Order: sequence, then C-alpha cells, then structure tokens
Amino acid sequence: MCLAIPGKIISIEDNPLGVRMGKVSFGGIGKEVCLAYTSEAQVGDYVVVHAGFAISRLDEEEAQHTLEALAEVEEAAKERGESLTATERNCSISCRK
Repeated sequence: MCLAIPGKIISIEDNPLGVRMGKVSFGGIGKEVCLAYTSEAQVGDYVVVHAGFAISRLDEEEAQHTLEALAEVEEAAKERGESLTATERNCSISCRK
C-alpha cells in the first residue's frame, strides 16, 4: 500500500524537457517531485505527493494536521512494539524521462 504524504515546496524549476519539477521537503528531507499535475503550486506551498508526483495542493493547517495524524499512527505502532519503515521504490513513471 502506498500513501500520499504532504510536503513543502522549497524550489521549482523546469527539467530539460520543460516539465515543472520541485524540490519538496518531507520533515527536512528534500526529494525531487513532478509538479505537472499541480501547476498552481508555488514555493512555500504544501502539496500531497504520491509516487513522486504532487497530486494536489493543500493549506499549511491541513498539512500539519495530516502530519500530526501520521505521527500518532507511528507512536501507536511503537507502543505495540511494531515498526513503521518506508522502503523507497521506483513504482511510477518518472517525469524526468
């Protein structure tokens, strides 16, 4: 199962093919994300990212609420002795082609 996670856009530029790409921060970890589906997004905005694509824009309050909910899920798992780990996979078509 994949999740869409909110992140904050820290920079935007077009790749060599003219596709709009952004560097998005997820808790301080920057990842390159395709912004083709969120043409209205600007630096400082929060976007929901799934499989390397920003699929929607959301306000900061909603992003923080979602991140807090994810932290609660992680804490509950720790209390049960479970571990939540993410394995990064390339499971989508990349905008960089």
